[in-house]
Amino acid sequence: MSPEIALQKAVRTRLVLTEEVVALVPAASILDRNQRPNPRPSVIIGEGQSVDEGDSIGRSLTRVYADLHIWVKEPSTEGSKSIAGAIRNAVRIGRFAGVDGFHFADCRIANTRFLRDPDGETSHAVVTVEAIVEEI
Repeated sequence: MSPEIALQKAVRTRLVLTEEVVALVPAASILDRNQRPNPRPSVIIGEGQSVDEGDSIGRSLTRVYADLHIWVKEPSTEGSKSIAGAIRNAVRIGRFAGVDGFHFADCRIANTRFLRDPDGETSHAVVTVEAIVEEI
């Protein structure tokens, strides 16, 4: 397993177990998939990036970024902003539980962007989770 997959699993687990999130997005609509159309509302685990932290001789620390795409059928961005806020709160609850030999030393929301879909009916947000992941 890679640190990217470990973070993806930890994030999804946290989101589906957080009442504030699933009150806005059903757990079955928090997905990792590359298919359209996406359910509305949904959180799609999307792109990512990883960077070697460079401060460990064992090269066991990696900074991992994971983009979460929020999709809501609505005329405004209020729903997508509410879901993004629930995700932020879920990440701030505390450290993620370890996953298959990986420990999460730090997790935070690095940034959030709100967009309007060209279809005129959908709001879209991208929430970037940043974590320092240690292979143990």
